[in-house]
Amino acid sequence: MLENIRRKIHEVSRSIGRPVRLMEVCGTYTVAIFRHGIRSLLPESLSLLSGPGCPVCVTSAGDIEAVIDLAKNRGVVLTTFGDMMRVPGRNQSLGEARAEGADVRVVYSPLDALGIAAENSDRDIVFFATGFETTSPLTAATVYEAEQRGTENFYLYSVHKLVPPALRALMSSGEVKVDGFILPGHVSTIIGSRPYGFLADEYKKPAVITGFKARDILEGILMLLEQIVSGEARVQIQYTSVVREEGNPKALSMIRKVFEIADAQWRGLGIIPQSGLRFGTEFSKRDAVKRFGIEPPQIEEPPACSCGDVLKGIKLPTACSLFGKRCRPETPVGACMVSTEGSCAAYYKYMPQDK
Repeated sequence: MLENIRRKIHEVSRSIGRPVRLMEVCGTYTVAIFRHGIRSLLPESLSLLSGPGCPVCVTSAGDIEAVIDLAKNRGVVLTTFGDMMRVPGRNQSLGEARAEGADVRVVYSPLDALGIAAENSDRDIVFFATGFETTSPLTAATVYEAEQRGTENFYLYSVHKLVPPALRALMSSGEVKVDGFILPGHVSTIIGSRPYGFLADEYKKPAVITGFKARDILEGILMLLEQIVSGEARVQIQYTSVVREEGNPKALSMIRKVFEIADAQWRGLGIIPQSGLRFGTEFSKRDAVKRFGIEPPQIEEPPACSCGDVLKGIKLPTACSLFGKRCRPETPVGACMVSTEGSCAAYYKYMPQDK
């Protein structure tokens, strides 16, 4: 079956008669494409580029500095997902702050953080809420649960991001030269396909939401190429077993109950309008930013770090002068080398090189 799809991809690519650049907007795709050896199945005229689809990678250094300050100087217990521990701030990471005595604890879900709050009523507990639309419903539900339980010492520092506004920002910048998008399957289980409509309607770019198996990704690539060769631009769903056009109404309702849309700072991309989630009025007392008077600093990316260009899909990780030299998974300079879903970490792990 994969051979049939591969053959069709080559046939359609030849009929297009020019190079084609597709962006995979999810770090899980980047890893899956390497793991399944998908690039080796594609024609040389077809390029796959990474986009801003790794939540760890797009968390700004200023936000990292803000939560480090909370843990080191405000007496709070900071809870966070494990993959945030090594993301560099200005001078150190959360893991390094913990080594110096800050009370930073790794949790597997915001509900774990709520449990810590219940067990430590004499301490303020802050959950560093990161991720895209995939994780924000559970975060919102945990805030609601904290209200129901009356757990007054539980707060959130929310840096939740929204994918469609980031794609709009990329397209409107004029820097990104792609012919189509492989849209994130996990995010799309929550938001559906409709929020991506502007890609086809305004920018005339084909887009397909796929699953993560080799066949899913290859079928999605073939669907994109067939749109290109026919001159169409639509948002299609290959991942029909999970994704619906309307998304998940219950999850979306929970997000809207707790959060409101706001501008957000993305690492390497700057401030993107209406691309983040902040607390709405009803639950604003849970907002760590208000509770502790936080003002995240503006921090420039490290010199020579190309993480921003990698996230925009205008540079491959291997084109960065730091890649594999100063910047490695054990000593990351940029956030793209931290997470296992980061483009630089994936390229470092899977591409042949002198290590």
